[in-house]
Amino acid sequence: MTRLRATSLPRLERASEVITPDRRRIVIAFAAAILIFVIGAVLHHGFASHGSIEAILTVASFVGLVAAGQSFVILVGGIDLSVPWVLTGAAVLFATSSLGHNDRAVPAILIALGLGLGIGLINGIGVAYLAVPAVVMTVAMNGVMQGLTLGVSKGLTCSSCASSAPPNVQSAFDSRHLGIPSSLLLWLAVTLIVGFVLSMTTFGRMIYATGQNPRAAYLSGVRVKAVTVALYMLSGLFAALAGIALVAYGGQPSLGMGDPYLFQSIAAAVIGGLSILGGRGHYFGTVAGAITLVALISLLQAEHMPEYGRSIIYGVTILVILLLFGRKEHVA
Repeated sequence: MTRLRATSLPRLERASEVITPDRRRIVIAFAAAILIFVIGAVLHHGFASHGSIEAILTVASFVGLVAAGQSFVILVGGIDLSVPWVLTGAAVLFATSSLGHNDRAVPAILIALGLGLGIGLINGIGVAYLAVPAVVMTVAMNGVMQGLTLGVSKGLTCSSCASSAPPNVQSAFDSRHLGIPSSLLLWLAVTLIVGFVLSMTTFGRMIYATGQNPRAAYLSGVRVKAVTVALYMLSGLFAALAGIALVAYGGQPSLGMGDPYLFQSIAAAVIGGLSILGGRGHYFGTVAGAITLVALISLLQAEHMPEYGRSIIYGVTILVILLLFGRKEHVA
């Protein structure tokens, strides 16, 4: 009996090393997504059909793009509340810069992405070097971007504001490769790249070190302020990329098109197991959180749940997850 216990202890230790708390959260998030699809299939015929799942994943891909940048800043204990109008501003800038012409597509994409990087740079400098709280800094920049977008586009009534995305960009997003929509392939590429950065690179280790203990990270040689600025720039970049993707998918930009993605990007990260205090979690969990959130939204819409009811359920879901994860961290 003693021998059995002695041999089982190393196995349990190895299992605990493989199944870390962060990985357990990712598994739980994907299990939650599967559970919602199962419940939806029981309640509504066709909810879990191939076409329905593809549509849900396509919508989730846009949430996932914004949530990629949001995850980066959350991992260092920050938050980016400027994503709604960075997304909208980049979408409007992309459309008005391209004017619907194929030969202007690449410059227009670069300009829109540059806008996202620029706003992220300002956010990062304010948070890291000027010690402005992330909530205050990013809310202020969201207001600035809203004013600039509305002012320059004259409320989206300027002569170039009626422009659509270039046909080659639209066709690229409407196309399929191996039967998979291009929007999902883009999200897959982003997922693999972000996952690689967080798991396999020195920069990823710097992110986690900064999120867990900024002072200790600084003393160990991590340029904490530079890392923070880089992460806010990435958040702006991904918000702009989502704006471009939405214009390519829908054809034209619209005012307020980025508003739903603030709550959804944060919710996806929280549902996916990222700690709002920083230093814990992974983008793979955020991917699962985005799928879970969009599947839940689709199920509630299928149940004809009013908007206020959906908002209540979203909030309760996030609070429950935070309480569960918070208790685990407190016990640990």
